Amino acid sequence: MSNLEIKRDKLKGKIWSHIRKKWLVETPEESVRQKYLLILVNDYNFSIDQIAEELDLTGRGSAGARADFVIWRTVQDKVSDNAPFIIVECKSDNITIKPQDYSQGENYARICDAPFFVTHNSRETKYWRVKKDKVPGYTEEIENIPHVDATDDQVKELLSKLRVFKEKEFADLLHQCHNIIRNREKKDPAAAFDEIAKVLFVKVYVERQLLTRRSKENLFTVDVLNRQIANNPLDNLFQETKRAFSTDKIFEDDERINLKPATGEEIVRKLEKYNLSDTSEDIKGVAFERFLGRTFRGEIGQFFTPRTIVEFMVHMVDPKEDDIVCDPASGSGGFLIRVFEIVREKILADADMEYNEFKASIENEQLSDEKKAKKLQDKYNEIQDKIDQRREGSRLWKLSNRCIFGTDANDRMARTSKMNMIMHGDGHGGVHHHDGFLNVNGIFEGRFDIILTNPPFGANVESTDKVLEVDINVNPESERRYLSEYGELYIQSQARVRAALNKPIASLFDLPKNEKSKIKTEILFIERCLDLLKPGGRMGIVLPEGVFNNPSLAYVREFTENRAFIRAIVSLPPETFMSSGASVKCSLLFLKKFTEEEEELYNEINKNAKLEIENLYAKEIIAVKNRLETRMKQLKDSGDTEERKAVIKELKEYLKTMEERKLNESRQLLKDRFDYPIFMYEADKVGINATGEEDLNELYPNVNQPQFLEKTCLEWYRQFQNSQDSAINIDTEEAE
Repeated sequence: MSNLEIKRDKLKGKIWSHIRKKWLVETPEESVRQKYLLILVNDYNFSIDQIAEELDLTGRGSAGARADFVIWRTVQDKVSDNAPFIIVECKSDNITIKPQDYSQGENYARICDAPFFVTHNSRETKYWRVKKDKVPGYTEEIENIPHVDATDDQVKELLSKLRVFKEKEFADLLHQCHNIIRNREKKDPAAAFDEIAKVLFVKVYVERQLLTRRSKENLFTVDVLNRQIANNPLDNLFQETKRAFSTDKIFEDDERINLKPATGEEIVRKLEKYNLSDTSEDIKGVAFERFLGRTFRGEIGQFFTPRTIVEFMVHMVDPKEDDIVCDPASGSGGFLIRVFEIVREKILADADMEYNEFKASIENEQLSDEKKAKKLQDKYNEIQDKIDQRREGSRLWKLSNRCIFGTDANDRMARTSKMNMIMHGDGHGGVHHHDGFLNVNGIFEGRFDIILTNPPFGANVESTDKVLEVDINVNPESERRYLSEYGELYIQSQARVRAALNKPIASLFDLPKNEKSKIKTEILFIERCLDLLKPGGRMGIVLPEGVFNNPSLAYVREFTENRAFIRAIVSLPPETFMSSGASVKCSLLFLKKFTEEEEELYNEINKNAKLEIENLYAKEIIAVKNRLETRMKQLKDSGDTEERKAVIKELKEYLKTMEERKLNESRQLLKDRFDYPIFMYEADKVGINATGEEDLNELYPNVNQPQFLEKTCLEWYRQFQNSQDSAINIDTEEAE
């Protein structure tokens, strides 16, 4: 049977319905439906006679319910009006399919007693099974629907294959490849991972070439590689991939695939059956992270912030379109990936709303169906152009190429972060292998709306850690790009670092007490993150609890309070990071950097508080000082050296005590006059236990919330925000 094809009458704006055997007005929605019919017929081999389109289900248990497609297992089942096999619900192109969309498809399937239903738009297709022994609303995602010739056993098998097995299957596949390389090439886990990263990158590149039709043939197959006359055809493909992504510097110029041809062939054989382009970003990303955690547990596992913590922190800072986001210790890229996904979803939802509002606006216009359809199609195309990620300047292109930045001092982690972002749908171009304390490319002071990070703990920045030439070199091509994008700001940012060449890294910061002493990395990261933020920027950071309560670190807390509003502190249970190899108890700090006006007001109140306390004790200090100095002079004249030393000591101690008192009292006065509420929360269950397994989660709305939980932490915080309405109880009269 020849392939079914789309039939259009472009002059009349019509599209042919193969099932209803008539021309329909081609709206964008109708186009989505007819394109999916081709998949059902050409890929799954269902016949037109087995399918009904826009079937009115009224009378079967629901008034006015119409399913896009109803599919019977056989033609005879349809003729006999037996229960259907599959229900398909098509959705608008630019939405992320949500639970309410699943419930509609499930409702239709329950009405017809169908075991399968599908939710589809051009961006994603999800497959579901109907659990008749569960109440409506209980949905379980599976990995596919049956083909027309599926046996009863194959149907049962598909019904049992939940989507999580697909994630596990891909993670297991990557782990198999990893073991093949370790066993055959005798490489350590990290070196074997590097080779996996290279091969995966080649596969991603080849599939992109196929999607954009720049290549007619899938080059990532054993058959194609074996046809080439070369010593290492896989490495040749890797070199081509490197050239295509040369500006990203994912791999070094002299990097090669260091595998014997036979090993490379076996890896390709394992991976070629798995089409990454047809697999949702979430499945790829979860599988890749599962593989990473399993491969590097106990080695670089500490770089991986649990997904539940990432999810919570991202929602706490609430990223918006056009927010520029950075993680200066990006690890595997978890924060950046989740920001990308959430903002992409918001952009697509906004595009869908724009289209539906336009659709509603022309409903009452006195136009023919054909003219309405033409207007809808034109509007749809206009919206698609604005969100097409491949088109430079579009909303999704800007998100992917101008809003996501990260850096990691570990080259393997930087590479992993890039790979992970590619798996999740891109945004990798702003990620660099670089010291997070130093300005590089698009990462410099005062540039970011949001900072999200889990910096490395426990290590020290030593006085011997210096700014070296190799740390600040930028290749000419990148320099031209950043000069054109950021101009004078970029020049100034590079000049600041270059001025510190061969000096201690700590000399770039205010927090170190002196350049010769060492300082904890997490403390420097607090200052670095504050510096990176724009005025008014938001920040979420994971910190060891000692930063919040150690008396010796009071100066760090004051430094932070002098520059930003503390919005929230969320204490985490000790086991949160145990599965990553870290036992330190942590808290999450959320803050908002002062705007220029807020900083000016704060400094004015601070200055006045200090002056007021200074004046309060001025007379007393002068009197005591005069009295003791007079006594010292008398003792000097009398020659009583020992008594004089005691008076000198008394004066020093008095002045020191009074300085501390003035500092403490002026600080308290400042806090009284620059008073604002801070959200505090102590969490017991955060979605992960000490062994890394899934657990109850009270941080944000999710399926694993503890029973009887009134509100999640995120919901309490939103309520707190709304009740405060960002009000700050500042005594402005005192400031004046």
